[in-house]
Formats: sequence, structure tokens, C-alpha cells
Amino acid sequence: MKQLADIKISTLDLVPVRADSGPAQSLRNSLDLAQHVEKFGYNRFWVAEHHNMDGIASSATSVLLSYLAGGTSTIRVGAGGVMLPNHAPLVIAEQFGTLASLYPGRIDLGLGRAPGSDQMTARALRRERSGSADDFPDDVEELVRYLGPRTPEQKVIAVPGYGTEVPIWLLGSSLFSAQLAGMRGLPYAFASHFAPRYMHEAIRVYRNHFQPSAVLDKPYVMLGVPLVAADTDEQADYLATSVYQRILALMRGQSLVQRPPVKTMDGLWLPHEREAVGSFLGLAMVGSPEKIRAKLEVLLEQTEADELIFTCDLYEHADRIRSYELLARTVLGG
Repeated sequence: MKQLADIKISTLDLVPVRADSGPAQSLRNSLDLAQHVEKFGYNRFWVAEHHNMDGIASSATSVLLSYLAGGTSTIRVGAGGVMLPNHAPLVIAEQFGTLASLYPGRIDLGLGRAPGSDQMTARALRRERSGSADDFPDDVEELVRYLGPRTPEQKVIAVPGYGTEVPIWLLGSSLFSAQLAGMRGLPYAFASHFAPRYMHEAIRVYRNHFQPSAVLDKPYVMLGVPLVAADTDEQADYLATSVYQRILALMRGQSLVQRPPVKTMDGLWLPHEREAVGSFLGLAMVGSPEKIRAKLEVLLEQTEADELIFTCDLYEHADRIRSYELLARTVLGG
């Protein structure tokens, strides 16, 4: 059985926006967080493509990644992920080929088949492109070709791009990408930070369908995990109310700007909403280092995951940094 010492830990930053500061501060905070977790020993720092969400500032994902990579030196930086139906594969190959040329050996490209937005926004992004999720397997294959070696018969090339061999991950919150990642022999990241319900089944499907490839000889599973670590369980429970309010707002279709923590959620949610938020955050690690260690050990026993990528959506930037610091001490020591 895997132990905590056997796994890698990483960061997924949703670049949260506060109403009293705006996106510019959120972007600066993202770089500051990346610099901190790099020092703490985290393996990679990912941001995700979202659109038309006032509380998330990572819409121009490749632009943000250049800023993050330029401000760090060793940590891997990547997309977790790019929503491929929104883009022509050639454009993504050129963008990430450019990143890989500037920051060799440090760029990851995670791909999702969802739009990362509502249908109206998806149409605004794509215009004439059909952008169907049904095209996802073919788009992935096309993108892999653009980032691979140039062939004599190749009529369209990505410059920069070809020959960079940017590592590609498939991301998913259901079973489709799990099966595709297994069949293609690619690493797989499951979005258990917001869809834990299908986690065990997705891992099983991925491993059962896995075929060794030029990039992987055995399955590699990374799981998304919500994190609220603090010095005491009571402090963590208090800080977590910001996360609960954000998820509640998402479910209600309200603004996603961050909200400060509150002493109690009583009166802010209805019983069925409390249950829904709890289901959404079913894998959340909330508590002191001792409590989180115990929960992580159970998670590893159940999943045999190779890597865990944590998202921490706290109101105060300093609390986020402290949360990641406590986790690093718990898992990595020091």
C-alpha cells in the first residue's frame, strides 16, 4: 500500500477573486502562491480555464502560465486544464509549444472535454467552430501530432510546438476521459475536488483500459482534493465557511466572488443545500495537520493514487499560504 511519503503533492489554483480587490490582485496572489509552494516542495502548479465567472481569473490560461513560469524556477507549471472544445488544436499546440520553448521541461498540458462555461459563453468563444465534445478524441490526437516530431509528409506544423513533446494529461469528472486516457496510455487526473462521486469507478476504468505508451509504461493517477488546513480543527472549520459559501453561490447561480468566513452557516443554506455542498466537497481535507494526515492515509489506501493536487479557496491569501505550508509539512516533512 502506498504511504504518504510515496506520493507527490501539487497545487491547483482557481485564482479566486475578491469583490474588494479584483482580478489584478488575484493574479498577483497566484504568482505569490506559486513561489511559496515551490519553496515548500510541491511538484506542480496548475490553473484551469474558466469563462464568464466573476470569481475566477484564469480565463486566459496560457497567458497566465507564462506569467507564473516566468516568476518561478523549478516547479512544473501547467493547465488543469485547457478546455479543448473551445479551441483549435493547432492554436493550443502553438501556445504550449511557445511555453515549452521558453521554459523547457516545466510545462504540463491538461485537457478537458467540457466547455468550462455555460452554453451561451461557449458559443461566444467558438463562433464558427462547432466545438463539440464528441470531437475530443480526434482533437487530442491532432494536438499530440502537432507537439510531436515533424514528419516529411506533414502539411501543417506548430511553430513553436513541433518536437516539444509537451506532456499531455487527460482530465475528467466522469468515465469518458478515464477510458480514453487509459487507451492512449496518458496520465489521468480526476476532478474529485468537485465530483468525488465517480472517483473510484473512474480510477477503475482508467486502470482497466490502460495500454502502455511512449510516455507511460503503467497507469498514473492524480486526484483533485479540496484543502482547508489550519493550526486547529476549529480554525479550519471557520475558514472553510468561505468555501461553503462559494459552492453554495455556484449552485444558486450567484456571483462567485469570495466571501469572508462566518461563525456559522446556519441561516445561509437550506438543509438540502447543505447536503449538496457536502456532496460536492466529499473529498475535502478540512482540519489540523493531524486530522488531515489521517484522512489522507485513508484516501491513499482506497485509491493507490500516485499524486494529489490540492485546491485551497480561502478568503485571506495568507490563510491559503499557511494551509499549503501545513500540508507540505504533513506530507513532505520539514
